Amino acid sequence: MTNIDTYDDLLDLFASTTDREGMRQLFEDMFTDAERKDFELRWKLMNDLYNHVSQREIASNLHISLCRITRGSKMLKKQDGAVRKYLSAHYDDHLHR
Repeated sequence: MTNIDTYDDLLDLFASTTDREGMRQLFEDMFTDAERKDFELRWKLMNDLYNHVSQREIASNLHISLCRITRGSKMLKKQDGAVRKYLSAHYDDHLHR
């Protein structure tokens, strides 16, 4: 099995998980507590950036480096980025689309 096949298998697995509890169980089985906390931190960072919280304030509040925040900022600048589209729909904010 190649790496691409493995990645596609993971995408299929996550795409087939259609309910919150099933996804929770999958995450708890597949990821350590630290990995799940890292996902949560990344998501909080993306939400804060989307809502115009300054990078320095995010760094201070979340105790993370500006370098890590810069990566998230670059992701949100992509006009067709999936995270940006989701956050725009989530906040029903057509100004960011």
